[in-house]
Amino acid sequence: MSLVSTRTIMDRATGRGSGQGAFNVIHLETVEGLIAGAEEAGLPLILQISENCAKYHRGLEPLALATLSAARSAGVDIAVHLDHAESEDLARQAVDLGFGSIMYDGAHLDYAENVASTARVREYAHAAGVYVEAELGKVGGKDGAHAPGVLTDPQEARDFVAATGVDALAVAVGSSHAMTSRDAQLNLERIAALHAALEVPLVLHGSSGVSDANIQAAIRSGMTKINVSTHLNGFFTRAVREYLEAHPDIVDSRKYLGAGRAALVPEVARLLTLFNTAERTS
Repeated sequence: MSLVSTRTIMDRATGRGSGQGAFNVIHLETVEGLIAGAEEAGLPLILQISENCAKYHRGLEPLALATLSAARSAGVDIAVHLDHAESEDLARQAVDLGFGSIMYDGAHLDYAENVASTARVREYAHAAGVYVEAELGKVGGKDGAHAPGVLTDPQEARDFVAATGVDALAVAVGSSHAMTSRDAQLNLERIAALHAALEVPLVLHGSSGVSDANIQAAIRSGMTKINVSTHLNGFFTRAVREYLEAHPDIVDSRKYLGAGRAALVPEVARLLTLFNTAERTS
């Protein structure tokens, strides 16, 4: 148990028909808190570093090396994944650094260029044995939109996977990134149709805006990888705020960041267990 390939974790989840949590890294304290939560649950976890996170840290390599090192000493299986990379160069860098998977996001491109660029990234990654996720059908952003017009079409998804050779597909089914409320309504019929049309696992982005019950229903309908960031960031931030309010004279940042790190542990364990226990019946 330690650093493993994303394929190992995803194959296990798809074989069971259960959900698999993939939680975003912001800084080293979140790496430590997320791993501790996975260890408490006794379940595997995919740690994700986004392109935006790499930009915040002024480069991918420093945080990536720390995350990979922490994963190697974990008490459960941990994979490391590059999330929402719109840069082909960044995707290749993650492959070279030893990531278990990359998510290349060409959804902002027109269909033909999305296919071409995704295929280039997949070819490079597969040569190194790295698992590749892509996106088709734009998932809503910070405006919180859930427009039905952006839902992923099952036939187009099948054609896209065949043309690109990716291993997993992030689909638009009603969720939206960066939501702080959990009232997004997923289109379960569309998830079931996509699951029936594809042989690769489905990925749910924007899961922070979806209720526990709706996520479990999505898993039972055919969703596998469940990405969470904003929801867990809220636990971290609230704990830091509470600590600073209770200790207004504190200057040692380890104290309040430690409170944030500790606050992640039970919620990470709860979510991983929630996803793991929701299994498809067919």
